[in-house]
Amino acid sequence: MLDDFQEKAAALDESDPLRGFRDRFLVPDGSDVVAYLDGNSLGRPAVATAERMDRFIRQEWGHRLIRGWGEEWLDWPQVVGDRLGQVALGAAAGQVVVADSTSVLLYKLARAAVSARPGRGEIVLDVNDFPTDRYVMDGIAQECGLELRWLATEPAAGATVEQVADAVGPDTALVVLSHVNYRSGYLVDAEAITRIAHEAGALVLWDLSHTVGSVPVRLDEWNADFAVGCTYKYLNGGPGSPAFGYVNQRHHDAVRQPIRGWIGHRDPFAMGPGYEAAPGVRGMLSGTPPILAMLPLITGLDLLEQAGIDAVRAKSEQLTGFAVELAEAELVDRGVELLSPRDPKRRGSHITLRRHDFGEFIAPLWERGVIPDFRTPDGIRIGLAPLSTSFAELHRGLSVLTELVDERSER
Repeated sequence: MLDDFQEKAAALDESDPLRGFRDRFLVPDGSDVVAYLDGNSLGRPAVATAERMDRFIRQEWGHRLIRGWGEEWLDWPQVVGDRLGQVALGAAAGQVVVADSTSVLLYKLARAAVSARPGRGEIVLDVNDFPTDRYVMDGIAQECGLELRWLATEPAAGATVEQVADAVGPDTALVVLSHVNYRSGYLVDAEAITRIAHEAGALVLWDLSHTVGSVPVRLDEWNADFAVGCTYKYLNGGPGSPAFGYVNQRHHDAVRQPIRGWIGHRDPFAMGPGYEAAPGVRGMLSGTPPILAMLPLITGLDLLEQAGIDAVRAKSEQLTGFAVELAEAELVDRGVELLSPRDPKRRGSHITLRRHDFGEFIAPLWERGVIPDFRTPDGIRIGLAPLSTSFAELHRGLSVLTELVDERSER
């Protein structure tokens, strides 16, 4: 049956309108990787990224030196943020900045949000959300004397509209949820949840880390309050690339973030004795912008804009659908469980497969050139980056996984 799927993979690649983008990603000569299935953790580098960074170092940095700050670099957090908002977030200009790490921006936005709801004592969040989201909210709750109200979500899903409706109330200050669950890939109904939270007088902070660049986002249409996310997954920003933060313009005059660095000052070079926040979303900045680290992100946004987020989403649904089909045909009867929604409209761009001994599979998979992701205690994530992943590559990877399952069964 695997041969039949091989033919199907070839046909899907042939009809893929985005197939030309695969050649725009760097695959070094002599690479031992036969299937890279971890694009939801770290995207491949684009060929143009290496060229852009070399050119920047030799020309902009090399020739302009410190003059570059005054000429353009200080504006990059907002300039690149506006571009990100337009291409991937459905956010009008002036609401997105690129800075910090996801953890730091998550803290700054959440802390600002709860301060904007004085007298309310609860933060609502998902018991199965990404660890940082849970840890940061726990720290804020301790700092501010708040309670955490946990949503008991299913491991193969995420927060539902009904769960949020039951949880929020007059004491809810903030709802913090991931749009795509990091473990299961479950895609929540962000617009409906935002509306329900607002009806209770609460604010909402969306973590878009497993969303941005693979699933269309409409922050302004959702009437979202805040959002945060990383750029090293489907945006191919590279290891440790900076995060982004979104603050809806209606909150610009009301919220103040807690880390008062000099770049977030109204006049950074005044070096005055007291802090006065910069107007608008720039007030969310703290320290010196990570200019070099933004260069790969700019290239990633170029590629995403050229492809179009709707086309990317269409291929994402095809890729995850093919992965589910392969898993159900070849792996489910071998003791493997699908820990992701079967409905393509309810999942992001990765699926999770679970088996009790999958923790022992990662090393042999890597040895055979198949690179998925592992999440304890027993889940292998198949992360599918629509611009760089082919259907044949997906087929090769799951074929090797199937072979390893059979080898273990024969022992």
